[in-house]
Amino acid sequence: MTGCDDSSRSPRLSGVVVRLLKGVLHRDDDLSVWGNLLDLQARVRDHVAVMGLDLVLDESEGYAFLRSSASDDDAGAASIPRLVVRRPLSYPVSLLLVLLRRKLAESDVAGGDTRVVVGLDDVMETLRTFLPDRRDEAGLEDKVSRNIEKIVDLGFLRQLKTTSNAKKDRRWEVRRILKAFVDAQWLADFDARLESYRLAASAQGENDA
Repeated sequence: MTGCDDSSRSPRLSGVVVRLLKGVLHRDDDLSVWGNLLDLQARVRDHVAVMGLDLVLDESEGYAFLRSSASDDDAGAASIPRLVVRRPLSYPVSLLLVLLRRKLAESDVAGGDTRVVVGLDDVMETLRTFLPDRRDEAGLEDKVSRNIEKIVDLGFLRQLKTTSNAKKDRRWEVRRILKAFVDAQWLADFDARLESYRLAASAQGENDA
């Protein structure tokens, strides 16, 4: 019986690890794989540790992902290839991530719907204060749309289905995994950081003039 049980679990373990290597796993996206992860999380941790990775799992928020182990940055771990690529973020993308994280925090404080949904107009209005003055509204909309798509690719936003194909009717859900990347300590310095963003935007506007 034991041998049969181990055999039946091996494909499940492989399936979970392969899915995590592809990117963030959200509970709502695949309940089957999520269930397997919860059942096998100890084995998953051992398996990915061999590759120099740690499993980050938040059952209450419903997400899991892999990140490079802390020791992966040490000289002694130099022989382990980096499997999780670090991607530098542009100023507008970083700013938008911070503002979306604040929306999550405000929603949590209000105790309302756990889902935070934003539209293109919401995002543009939120960003306008921090972006250089631009008279080309269509150009600004295109830039914001491209930044939103980058954040979708990063897994922090999920586009919702709508009956309209118009840009302004699109809606996105802010994924709660964003809390793992922009933590509470980071938000504690939020006002100071936003002021630096305002100064950066002002400087960029002067350079573009």
